[in-house]
Amino acid sequence: MGVAIARIDQRLVHGIVVTQWASSVKAKRIMVVNDEVAKDEPRKATMRLSKPAGTGMSLINTETAITNFNAGKYVSHNVLLVVDNVETLLTLVKNGVEIPKVNIGIMLDKEGRTKYAKNFAASDKEMKQLEELSNMGIPVSYQFVPSNKEEQLSKFL
Repeated sequence: MGVAIARIDQRLVHGIVVTQWASSVKAKRIMVVNDEVAKDEPRKATMRLSKPAGTGMSLINTETAITNFNAGKYVSHNVLLVVDNVETLLTLVKNGVEIPKVNIGIMLDKEGRTKYAKNFAASDKEMKQLEELSNMGIPVSYQFVPSNKEEQLSKFL
């Protein structure tokens, strides 16, 4: 199957991702794609502590993710892909990584962003990138936890 869902979450791996999203999509692997985290061994070790038993975890940079996905390394995995920004997802997709669905989880309000929902704020550039993903045929929606109502990106455009 490869990627089951891609989540944009500024906090990357935390309780909601591990306990709710991973089980919701029946993830066999949680994959964090982040160039900074991939170089930070203490941070990687901390994130690995939260890994549910029986679930794999990869903490890799964007280039490695593209190489591994395009080599078919995760075809038999059910991957919950987690990134902390839209641009990384767009780079993955533009380089051949198939992503069936994008979940906007946590993109917090900060200078330069407009707040659209409780945990969803985005800059104009980020909204255009999300719209670009949607225009590529990838469903994009905001949903903090699986039990919340899923709100399509079109509601916020």
